[in-house]
Order: sequence, then structure tokens, then C-alpha cells
Amino acid sequence: MPLSSPTIPRTLKHTRAISISAFEREDGLWDFDAHITDHKTRDIKLASGVRPEGLALHDLHLRVTVDRRLEVIAVEASSDAVPYPGYCEAITPDYKKLVGLNLMKQFRQGVKERLAGIHGCTHLTELAQILPTAAIQAFAGDVIDTRDSASDNAGNANQTQQPFQLDRCHALRLDGPAVVQYYPRWAKPSPDAKSPS
Repeated sequence: MPLSSPTIPRTLKHTRAISISAFEREDGLWDFDAHITDHKTRDIKLASGVRPEGLALHDLHLRVTVDRRLEVIAVEASSDAVPYPGYCEAITPDYKKLVGLNLMKQFRQGVKERLAGIHGCTHLTELAQILPTAAIQAFAGDVIDTRDSASDNAGNANQTQQPFQLDRCHALRLDGPAVVQYYPRWAKPSPDAKSPS
């Protein structure tokens, strides 16, 4: 269901777009290409000069290469449009500091420790922060088995590990109705449920 229609007239002033594309490479590694842009709907005066309407204020790219365990193997960053040309893009090589982190093991904390504040670019760091959930979506069904074999055609009753996505969000909490319906083998009684008398 979309957002409600605005009831008060409004004017678009700024658009930020973020996209992440995941690529499985022939060598078994995965590339996550993240991209962020900022556009104003008018000319904007910056300390570095006027940025005309239609030209990006920010146009930044971050590629993070990981293995199937989500260990960061390589990182590349580029800045095609920045508010302070000649200065902003000087930090892009520092994003190689992410190598050695794991997207699922305190990655966001590691990003902050290595690239927060004056040690990084606010926007490239923001792109890095959203990679873990994008990686899980990309790996789901390809690298991470998200099926419950009790309810699929495989019928593997020996499966001992619950599907990865369970108990990681409100809808798929183990004591919730969605798990009861779609993953009954892994359902747990709600702590609020009253036992029958």
C-alpha cells in the first residue's frame, strides 16, 4: 500500500537516490556495487561555486567484494560529483580499510571505527552501512537456504538448522503467526499465550 496522498500542496526540493546491485562473479566471489546521488531542483550556491539544477551534488560509488562467508576481500570507491572537488574524493582510497571485515559480524561498528567523521566521507560511509541487509537479500536462495525443508518439495526432515531469516524481524519472529503458517516446525508458543485450562 503506497503512502497517503499529500493533503497540503508541496514542492520537491531534493532527491537522494541509493541503489545496490549484487553480482556473482565467475571466480566465486560477489561484488556489491552501491551508488548514491543527490540532486537539487534549483541552482545551489556552494562555497566552491554554483551547482546548476540538474547536475548532481553527489554522485558516489562503492564496490565491496566479498566471499561466500561475507568476508570483505576488496573495496573500491569513486566520487564522480562532490561539493568540494579536489578535496572530497581524496578520501576514496581509505575505503580499502574495510577489507577484512565481515558484513554479518559487527560490520557497521567496524565501519564507524575505521571511517567515521573526519576519517571518511559521510555519504560513502552511509553506503557501506547498508550493505549487510542488501547482501542477505542477494544471498537468499543462492548462498543462504531460506526454505524450510519440512514445507518444501525436498521433504528433508533431517534439517536441524532453522531457515536463516527466522527470528530476525517482527513478521518472522518464532512466536508469530507468519512462522506458525509458513514454518510451523520452527514455531514457538508466544510468551503471552495462555495455556489451555
